[in-house]
Amino acid sequence: MNNPDASTPQHDDAATLIFLGGGGEMGAMMRAHDWSRSPLGHPATWPQALRTVVALMLNSAFPMFVAWGKDLGFLYNDAYVQILGEKHPASLGAPFYDIWKEIWPDIYPLIERALQGQASYLEKLPLLMNRHGYDEQTWFTFSYSPVRDDSGTPAGMHCACVEVTGQVLAERYRDEENKRLMTLFEQAPGIIAVLRGPEHIFEITNKSYMQLIGRTDLVGKTAREALPYVEGQGFFELLDQVYTSGEPFVGHAVPFDLAREPGAPLERRYLDFIYQPIRDPAGDVVGIFVEGSDVTVRKQVEDELRAANRQKDQFLAMLAHELRNPLAPITTAAQLLKMGTLDAKAIRNASDIIARQAEHMTDLVNDLLDVSRVTRGLVTLDKEELDVNAVVAGALEQVRPLIESKRHSLTMQLSGEPVHVLGDRTRLVQVLSNILNNAAKYTPPGGEIVLRVLAHEDRVVVTVRDNGIGIEPDVLPYIFELFTQAERTPDRSQGGLGIGLALVKSLVALHGGTVDARSEAPGRGSEFEICLPRMDTFEAAAPAANGESTAARAQPLRVVVVDDNQDAAQMLATLLEVQGHAVSVEYDGRGALLRARIERPHVMLLDIGLPDTDGYALARQLRAIPELRGVILIALTGYGQDQDRRMAEEAGFDHHLVKPADLAQVSTILASVQRSTS
Repeated sequence: MNNPDASTPQHDDAATLIFLGGGGEMGAMMRAHDWSRSPLGHPATWPQALRTVVALMLNSAFPMFVAWGKDLGFLYNDAYVQILGEKHPASLGAPFYDIWKEIWPDIYPLIERALQGQASYLEKLPLLMNRHGYDEQTWFTFSYSPVRDDSGTPAGMHCACVEVTGQVLAERYRDEENKRLMTLFEQAPGIIAVLRGPEHIFEITNKSYMQLIGRTDLVGKTAREALPYVEGQGFFELLDQVYTSGEPFVGHAVPFDLAREPGAPLERRYLDFIYQPIRDPAGDVVGIFVEGSDVTVRKQVEDELRAANRQKDQFLAMLAHELRNPLAPITTAAQLLKMGTLDAKAIRNASDIIARQAEHMTDLVNDLLDVSRVTRGLVTLDKEELDVNAVVAGALEQVRPLIESKRHSLTMQLSGEPVHVLGDRTRLVQVLSNILNNAAKYTPPGGEIVLRVLAHEDRVVVTVRDNGIGIEPDVLPYIFELFTQAERTPDRSQGGLGIGLALVKSLVALHGGTVDARSEAPGRGSEFEICLPRMDTFEAAAPAANGESTAARAQPLRVVVVDDNQDAAQMLATLLEVQGHAVSVEYDGRGALLRARIERPHVMLLDIGLPDTDGYALARQLRAIPELRGVILIALTGYGQDQDRRMAEEAGFDHHLVKPADLAQVSTILASVQRSTS
């Protein structure tokens, strides 16, 4: 057998390949691999530096590879196999570029740097790999280090790496989840905040919390620093208590005085809230979670309901008292008559008592029925042209016996000319007689009552002033409300149920007017003022002698009234017809659209709350019809806040009127339209 040349390595010498021993699967593969086509050549020819780093790599459980030589032949350990995916085992000994050509632009600068003798370390580098037959986004944390040959020159590079794709995706999911939670947190309708540490430093606040407080620069400040005006209201003490005890606190409708702007007066709000302690993994309290809602409106409604309930109970008690009062003399007189021992005079006296007290009970029941019908909208007015002076005379005729019996001085200051209104004579007489009756009853004998009728251009004002007992300041704002009694004397010696003024207000409103009460102080008398639309302003002025009057030439308008309250719609239509306008009435949005297309009105008065739509949507529909763009739209609504006016303007309304409609305003608008169409 011939001896091999001394320069030829002995590839089958196990001692030569001992550095590949113990390398697991990859060590075995390297020992058995056909290296004839690898730029690295057979392991027996590898320099000692390469052998050393390969031995370290194969015996490491950390994913590693080595790239060596001009073509950067690729060597890797068992832990790196999973990273290669389907590129294994073909990658063994292949050029680095052929293995990872899809990510070469990303990693080559780092490789070049290592071959120049400089190490690199990167965390979570994104790499778009194709290791399973499809592109796949991955992330790696790794280091590239130079590997030097026996002369100390970098001849290759070493990489220790770990795939962090799962970690990055988990972090991204967590971040997205946190963002979603923060969005929900931010958009939550209730107030939310997180306070950290014993000083209660604001860490998070949502929009609702900042809107309630009136400032946004809270984060990073302590509660006492950010909200100094809260000192003394008990909230800081509650926070301290929750932080110290670890027990949550729940508050319901707790009063909270806040200043939304620096130096502004304190504003009373009511809050439902919870202070919930936040604990760390060891169970120690590290902060407080604040969650709640502003329940001021609910609290006000509840207070009003409770007040109304108390007033109702007082009213029912007074009603029982008032009905029992006449029953006592009626029962006594009836028993006397039943005995049959009375003479003619006593019989007549007993009969008079029964008749008088029965009439009083009838008046009480009629008042109750009237106020019930009016408040439920069941009263229909029989309107006609009336002279207010004649209405005053009718009311005085009813009340004069009481005025004379109490020896009051009555001063009349009438307008001196006919003053016409459109109204129901019986109801207006009822209104004035009620107020005059109160003035007579609650003025001590020998008092003074002054009645004035003032005629203005567009309205008639009737005032009744007395020098009687006056009205308590705490009662005055509620005097026209049902179940509210102006006189709080327990004996109710003057009689009555205290519902007359509620009836007065309702009846005046049905006439398109207003009523108001004033009193300087108890014992200083009272003044009641009734204001009604003057009918003269509703009618076209009479032609001038020379026939040149502009008002005479004003043409009637085509008007459509849209309101699902049929009584209100018909009443308004009647008033407009009296002015000479051609008026149509519809009760829903669909009918209004059809009517508008047919009649092409000059003016439309639209109720906002309709059964099939709302007035805002109806206005937008009307504005979208080319032939109706010139129509004047008037919103007629029970909502009169600035926001409601803005909504009406944005919907296309020209005017916004609050119910009940001020007929003088309506008349002014229509007159303006008439002038523009003349």
